Amino acid sequence: MDAQKSIRRATQDDVEQITALVAEAYSSYIPRIGRKPGPMLEDYTAVVAELSVFVMAKEAEVMGLLVLSPQDSALLLENIAVLPRYKGQGIGKALMAFSEDFARKAGCDAIQLYTHQRMTENIALYQALGYQETHRATENGFARVFMRKPMLG
Repeated sequence: MDAQKSIRRATQDDVEQITALVAEAYSSYIPRIGRKPGPMLEDYTAVVAELSVFVMAKEAEVMGLLVLSPQDSALLLENIAVLPRYKGQGIGKALMAFSEDFARKAGCDAIQLYTHQRMTENIALYQALGYQETHRATENGFARVFMRKPMLG
């Protein structure tokens, strides 16, 4: 499958699947962090209307999600999620590559993101992709790790 070709901008028609995808992708973290992770609390009707939201879909099924928001000269990667049954198929990698292309085309000098301190596998993954931790802070009651990756060329 050519993953890049199946990434498209999300529409309001995708909101129901996006909401279900986020719930499925993040629910395993509830016991670890003691509450629903931030992405599970979002109103995706508003998110799709207000931010740059992309989905990876095969036919009518949304398999992955990417939420991007320009912040000054950087691009904030607000959320990336893949349905658990599709993990390990390169969807997350394709969405991360897409976010870097999007950042470069938008003239951003970096991508910033954050994840929960207890989502240690995500921190390791982002570090392997070239993101560096910039700081840790509690925001909206969540212990977050903030990371940044400079965009070159």
